[in-house]
Order: sequence, then structure tokens, then C-alpha cells
Amino acid sequence: MKRSASRLALPSLPRASMLRAMSTGQNFAQEQLESNPQKAGLFKKLLPFLGPAFIASVAYIDPGNFATNISAGSKYGYLLVWVVIVSSLMAMLIQTLSAKLGIATGRNLAELCRERLPRWLVWVMWGVMELAAMATDLAEFLGAALGFNLLFGMPMLVGGLLTAVVTFLILGLERFGFRPLEAVISALVAVVGLSYLAELIIGHPSWSGIAGSILQPHFQGSESILLATGIVGATIMPHVIYLHSALTQNRIVVRDPVKQKKLFHFELADVAIAMTMAMLINTAMLVMAASAFGATGHTDIDSIQVAYKTLEPLLGPAAVVFFGVSLLASGLASSSVGTSAGQIIMQGFLKHRIPVWVRRLVTMIPSLTVIGLGLDATKTLVASQVFLSFALPFALFPLIFFTANRPLMGPLVNRRLTSVVAWVITILIVLLNVFLTIQTFGGTT
Repeated sequence: MKRSASRLALPSLPRASMLRAMSTGQNFAQEQLESNPQKAGLFKKLLPFLGPAFIASVAYIDPGNFATNISAGSKYGYLLVWVVIVSSLMAMLIQTLSAKLGIATGRNLAELCRERLPRWLVWVMWGVMELAAMATDLAEFLGAALGFNLLFGMPMLVGGLLTAVVTFLILGLERFGFRPLEAVISALVAVVGLSYLAELIIGHPSWSGIAGSILQPHFQGSESILLATGIVGATIMPHVIYLHSALTQNRIVVRDPVKQKKLFHFELADVAIAMTMAMLINTAMLVMAASAFGATGHTDIDSIQVAYKTLEPLLGPAAVVFFGVSLLASGLASSSVGTSAGQIIMQGFLKHRIPVWVRRLVTMIPSLTVIGLGLDATKTLVASQVFLSFALPFALFPLIFFTANRPLMGPLVNRRLTSVVAWVITILIVLLNVFLTIQTFGGTT
């Protein structure tokens, strides 16, 4: 059956759930895409279009960010605040391109790679992205298990298994449509944000120190570059670039060029709001670590567990609770989103889908192995984020290539300046990774 010009499409949902989801938002979304939507206030106009970027933003505040930001803040104070902000601004542009790709083509990035790139390259890209998804899931799974461990005193293994159960329950909301899942994920993001707002109020950061980092960006040795690379990898995450294009490809389908542009403008607002929230939360993570640890001489905070135990004598018991709650909420939300991203990557590259519970079980293995071997969770988290930074070009190169293709993108094709800035971002990331490799393996300090 031929699709209508404009409708909500949720092909992965059962038919009854699809109809419920369509009936709740289709008419109002269609009204906002007409030429004269004057009947509603600004928030009501935006509401039907908010969601995809909030799902994607979870990847920017996952436990990997906790690990890199705590390490950076405790050791270097406010030095790397500028890295968090610059990385977040880069992420806004990249996520905008990803959302635009799904709207314009009705395909996600992995599907376009499969359809338009050489077969050997598709296999290589799929392999790298699967490893990236596993590295992401490792960070998210460990973070949630740590949250259960720190808040409730559970053994890490029990916390890990409980994380798997809760993730299954969250992912199960998909059967009721996209809105319930988006609502739960957005609520968990709000918990993280409010927790860090409370941490900032308690911690009394140095605003002059923050301003100094922003106005005079610099590094202090190769270790600060390592942490900066981890921050970039934890902020501009490759798997969520693929995910965001899938979240917009069939959510609201329009083929009319005028309506496509209007839909894209609404999605721009979605990205701006969600990514700004993620940037503020990320900045708050590093600032909290700098004010609580770096400013008090606790520069040896090398793990989330030590940070948790050190917070109470420095800032009081409330700070400890906020920290633990935010870590748990972050881990549960990002673990659910990471599993969905893995499904999209496999289905897009290979045109093959496995049951979500199988993927969840498989991706648990590395995390449970780390827990079982007693490896340092924080160092493992930081290492996973550095790997993600090296995997980024495998998402960025095809994204920029496709969004600059006028026959493919139509009215939403990149402007020349947009493509130039995106290529500059990609080249900077590659150069940062090359420099880090030389510093690390060349023995230079």
C-alpha cells in the first residue's frame, strides 16, 4: 500500500499500538505543519515534535560521562570545562544532521550505508559500530550496576542483573507506542539534571574558574589530552548518530518540500533544547568534581566509588544521595537506549534483526566479565569512551557525505558552510586521536 503524504508511521509496533500512537498525535502534528498554525501556544506547537533528541541526549549523560568528567574535574579542576562545552556544541550540529537525514530520506544512516556503499566497507563499518555499541553498553551497564551498589549496598553482580531486568521493562514500553518510552527516558534525564542542579547548589563552584577555562582553552600534558579525548568520545557518541536518524525517519512522515522544512525546524528546536540540557548536565558533572575534589586537594579521585565515598565528608550526605540517584538514572536510561541503538545498527547494515532480549543478554557478557574479574570500573569506563572517540569517523564521514548529497536530501541538503564546519569537526577529532596515539605509544609525557 502506498504511504500517504503525511502521517505518523511506527512500523515496528503492533498494529493496535500503532493506531493508538497515531491517534494521539497525528492530527495536531499535521496541523502544525500547515501554513498557518495559529491556534496553539509555542509549547503546544512544539510538543508533538519533542522526543527524538531527548532519547538521543541520554547518550551524552551516560555513566561514561560521569567517569571522564569526575577524572577531569578532580585532577585538573575547571581546566577542561571548555572541552565539554565545545564537544556539546559539536554534538548539536551532528545530531541536527542525523535528524535531518531521517526526515529527508525516510532511511536511517545504517540503511543508507548498506544501500549506497561498497559491500566490503559496509561489513567493516558494521563491525566497528557493533564494537562501539558494546563499548557504550559496557559503560552504561557498569554505571547502573554501580548506582545500585552505592545506593543500596548490593553486590555489583546483583546490581548488574537487576539493571538487565529494569532495562527489559523499559524497552517493553515500545509496544504501547513511542510516547511512553520517550516519557520514561525524559523523566530519567530530568532526574539526572535536577540531581546535578542540587549538587551545584551544595558545592559552591568557582564561577571565575569556569569563565577562565572557557576564555583561555588549553591542555596540561598528555593525560589531559587523554581525558579530553574521553570527553569527546562520551559526548559525540557514534552509536547515537545512527540512532537519531532512525528515530526521525518514520516518526512523522512528510514528502512535501515545504512541510519537510517546517518539520525540520521543529526538530531543530527538539535538538537545541535536549542538547542544551545535556551540555549543562555534563558541565555540572565536571564543575562538581572540580569544586568538591580539585579545589580541596583531592586530586587522586580515580574512581566513581572513591568519589561517592569522598563526597559525604566534603559536601554532606545529601550530595551523596543526589550523586548516586543521578548515576543510577543515567545508567538505566542509557542502557535502554544503547540496546535500541544496537538493534538499529544491525538491522540497518545487515537487514537482519535479532530479538531484543538476545541482544541484551549478549551485551551483558562484557560487563559481567568486568564485574566478575574485579576490574576497575571507572578506568574501564574511561577506556570505553576513548574507543568511542576513535570510532566516531565511521559515523561522521558517511553522515556528512549523505547530508551533502542534493539528489538524496532534496530541500534539506546541507548548506556549504554546514558541510565545511562538519568536516572541520571530524578532522579535529581524527587529529586529536592521532596525537593521543603518538603520545601514548610513543612514550611522550
